[in-house]
Amino acid sequence: MDLDRIILDESEIFHPPVKRSITIAGHQTSITLEPLFWDLLKNSAEKRGLPINALVAQIDVQRLDASEPPGLATAIRLWLVHDMLGKSPQSD
Repeated sequence: MDLDRIILDESEIFHPPVKRSITIAGHQTSITLEPLFWDLLKNSAEKRGLPINALVAQIDVQRLDASEPPGLATAIRLWLVHDMLGKSPQSD
């Protein structure tokens, strides 16, 4: 992941979550993420050549397959950390 593109000043690191609306699997939903995680999500989607909605839909499918599925925002945060560590399944 190109972390050099994710540059936040100290006030942005501790910014509270922001609610954003997206459409996944044909349904409108909202996701509340901190700006840092939103930027990481956008970067991951761009890296894969996908719209954010498509990447979130893929994460959602993986989340729902879990034995104890977390909420979508939590699943996105966890997926992003795994992606940064090089452990996420490829979403090709």
